Amino acid sequence: MNKLYQYLSAALLSVTYLSCSAQNVILKNDDLQHIRYVGRVAVTDSNTMLSWTATSVKVNFKGTSAKVLLNDEAGDNYYNVIVDGKIKQILHPQKGRHEYTLAEELPNGKHELELFKRTEWSMGRTWLYQFSFNKGAELTEAPSPKKRRIEVFGNSITCGYAVEDTSGKDRGTSPYENGYISYAAITARHFDADYHSTSKSGIGITVSWFPLIMPEMYDRLYANDSTVKWNFEKYQPQIVIINLFQNDSWITHMPDNPEFKSRFGKTPPTAEQLTNAYRNFVKTIRSKYPDASIICALGNMDATKEGSPWPGYIKQATADINDKKIYTCFFPYKQTPGHPNAAEQQAMANQLITFINKNIKW
Repeated sequence: MNKLYQYLSAALLSVTYLSCSAQNVILKNDDLQHIRYVGRVAVTDSNTMLSWTATSVKVNFKGTSAKVLLNDEAGDNYYNVIVDGKIKQILHPQKGRHEYTLAEELPNGKHELELFKRTEWSMGRTWLYQFSFNKGAELTEAPSPKKRRIEVFGNSITCGYAVEDTSGKDRGTSPYENGYISYAAITARHFDADYHSTSKSGIGITVSWFPLIMPEMYDRLYANDSTVKWNFEKYQPQIVIINLFQNDSWITHMPDNPEFKSRFGKTPPTAEQLTNAYRNFVKTIRSKYPDASIICALGNMDATKEGSPWPGYIKQATADINDKKIYTCFFPYKQTPGHPNAAEQQAMANQLITFINKNIKW
């Protein structure tokens, strides 16, 4: 009887092993040993929610193919699928829950896979449930955090708004937005740094094109939910870049704009009020990141046009703070209409990289 029991047990184990090995390798969203998230994400035991521009998901594996199970809120997001450092495709998830092939027919070896969110949170949220790899694939340790860390608080320029619209129409819809080639993302890749983008098109420090300003949004896990706060201890950047005031420079001169009326009533803010608002926001960021170098940037749209007072407000605000690790860096007016194109974003990145190399040791 004992021999029969041993035989049946061995047979059962063999069948179980063959059954498991015949299936694809599944990687659940909350397996943080094998998945690395970069950006403000919410991970639960059932899904991970992605919303901010430039949020990315990274995994390492040995195998030949990979799929992902997503649920996109509106069908209006775009992702770069990056394999071994090269963009292999642009993924445009449909609305609802679907599985997508990210890579196939790869050489059977080690690969790094990244899913990078090109579009900002106003295009909708995406929930990630799991990855699926080919039969016989092996999961390896998730990519390690970078030694360098950058965060940018920005507007449409940082989001890469209309950066891929070559028609000259400056279209801000999702097919033409690409946060991967914004000056900020380019700069982060140059320094091999992790990158958080706390950015939204149309946002300002004192007024925006919608009922939310950066001092109200900067500390949120989900940008449009004031009740869920981001834990700043999770990510302490060595460099923080603030590129705001472009939208303020327009709306503060539009007394008929509903957001102007909501924020200011009938009287536009004074130079002193604008300077104070900027100074208070920088001091708030300093309180969250006490050791970071903070670069107060502006441009490259018409807020830095010759004769513009807006760089002066920033200079005065930073001078008032008197902090040796707070800098100013203004991108010259690009002399073209609309938002910066890819070449103009690259020019901003080149200037920022040079500025960091000259002024900041990290």
